[in-house]
Amino acid sequence: MKPLLSYKTQIGTFYIAKSDDNRFHPTFNDVDLGAYENLWLAVEDVASNSTIPVHHPETNEVIDTSKLAIPEDYIEWERIRG
Repeated sequence: MKPLLSYKTQIGTFYIAKSDDNRFHPTFNDVDLGAYENLWLAVEDVASNSTIPVHHPETNEVIDTSKLAIPEDYIEWERIRG
């Protein structure tokens, strides 16, 4: 998968990557949180806590990603060059 976007939060960095089958995958802590046909939907689901459960990397508690101030607009995410 090719990483496209990143967004740093207080618990770590979320990424959006694109797979060879042209699907968009939000990831956190090396865990794939789903596969989406649209980039904007992948970002929106991470921001609104609508992916599979995200676990805190240190405590393993389930995190509500909607409380991490992740923007729903992918334009506000950091673009990964390369």
